[in-house]
Formats: sequence, C-alpha cells, structure tokens
Amino acid sequence: MLITVIGEVDATNAGLLERHVRQESLPGLPAVIDCRLLTFMDSGGVRALTNLHATLTEQGTTLHLAGVHGLPARLLRMTGTWPLLNIHSSAPAAMLTILGSGQATRTADDVPHLC
Repeated sequence: MLITVIGEVDATNAGLLERHVRQESLPGLPAVIDCRLLTFMDSGGVRALTNLHATLTEQGTTLHLAGVHGLPARLLRMTGTWPLLNIHSSAPAAMLTILGSGQATRTADDVPHLC
C-alpha cells in the first residue's frame, strides 16, 4: 500500500491519517507513506506515525516512510523517532526494499510506476 501525504499533518488531522492507513492496510503487507509533499508535521503527526509503526509491527508487517525532508525530518530527528522508523529516500526505494525483503507477495513487475 502506498499513501501520499500532501501539506501538513498536525493535531487537527493526524488521527485521520492514522485511521486511513489502518483501514486501508492489508493484513501482512507493508505500508509506505510517501512524504515528499509533506511540508509540516507536529507532535500529533509523530504520534500517528509511531502508533502506526507499532500497530503494523504487531501485525507482523512494517511501516515505511519515503522522501521525508525539511521540518518533518528535523522533528523526527529531534524527537529520536528517525532511527525507529523505516525511512527511505523515495517511494521507489522503499518499494525495492520491501520487495527485496520478501515482505511483499508481488514481483517488481506488479509494482505501479511511482512518478
């Protein structure tokens, strides 16, 4: 599953992101959140990501973040959250990692083009 986040994730909408990822995730399959277009995140966003990470880990799968930069990256580093999460330079890099780890049941030919 690939979800692209655009704009801000803060206390007003972090719960929506968390619920959406939980509702859309498939049992046993990893989730990738593309953060290229994420411009701002507060502690509510950090909490949502750590909650999702814990939930997916309990379900035997993983959460991957892609393209985290700017203020969101700084916040994840300052809070000590960065090393706890699976962070990749881009969504394609995250997908390749997932495919290489055997977590996904798809082949590289099945992965949609991410541009």
